[in-house]
Amino acid sequence: MAFEPPKRLVRALGETAPEGDDWLERLPGLARRAVAERELTVERVQVPGGRSSLVVLVRTADGTPAVLKLAPPRARPAGELAALAHWGGRGAVRLLDGGSADEGVLVLERLHPDVSVRSLPEARALLEAADTLRRLWVTPPDDAGRLFETVAERTGRQAEAMRAGTPPEAEELVAAALAAREELLAAPPEGLLLHGTFRQSKVLAGDRVPWLAVGPDPVVGESAFDLARLVRDRVEDLIASPSGPAITRRRIKRLAESLEVDRERLRGWTLFRAVESGVRARRVGRPKDAELLLEFAAWL
Repeated sequence: MAFEPPKRLVRALGETAPEGDDWLERLPGLARRAVAERELTVERVQVPGGRSSLVVLVRTADGTPAVLKLAPPRARPAGELAALAHWGGRGAVRLLDGGSADEGVLVLERLHPDVSVRSLPEARALLEAADTLRRLWVTPPDDAGRLFETVAERTGRQAEAMRAGTPPEAEELVAAALAAREELLAAPPEGLLLHGTFRQSKVLAGDRVPWLAVGPDPVVGESAFDLARLVRDRVEDLIASPSGPAITRRRIKRLAESLEVDRERLRGWTLFRAVESGVRARRVGRPKDAELLLEFAAWL
């Protein structure tokens, strides 16, 4: 099989590729070797697939439906493996084989890749997504410091990039976001294992339970950081609505109350993450996304 990477993966990795990175060129060979070593039968490459990895629908040697996932080192596949192993299928896709995480190769339980919680009506989708996220917030493993970044470390890198590339029209928002981060990190309430990049499209339909999370970029920190990305889900619909600011405030209140998260901490992390994403979108040449995210952030 050709194992041609989907256009979305090529575009997304191209935005962040360091100089000299040849992972995409090596990907077909990596995929063929992973399939042969595990005696997998390939069905098809999942399209449009993800933005950080190649997803291939396969069957194991005994005929079990599974997913072969191949990710570049910058996607931190070893951290994903460690988090999935720690969760053990509770709230997240089950790890079937992660023996080559150093090479970015994972074999996962097959979910229904074309059915995400985003397919539900908005209110129900938020409820189901939040319930799934709640199950992931657990005490991290003893060697978490070796396996995962902390929220302070990850947002520290992001803050440096924001300071280095602030567009003039976003200076006030960036200053507010950075100030919010400093205040939030001064007294973090907890240190839980978090999904790290959670949103509705990361929750897929399953067979053993209705909904399971996929694609973590795990981090250790407070739950409000994880929940913040969910607040802005379907941001294009929020921006298009004349009631967008009011809907956003109600969403923050509802999510904070339902998951017992401090509302102001959730608002602060939502602000930081929206501004960071907006500045990054502008930096990599996605001005429309940047405009939406920065307008959303201004409501906060």
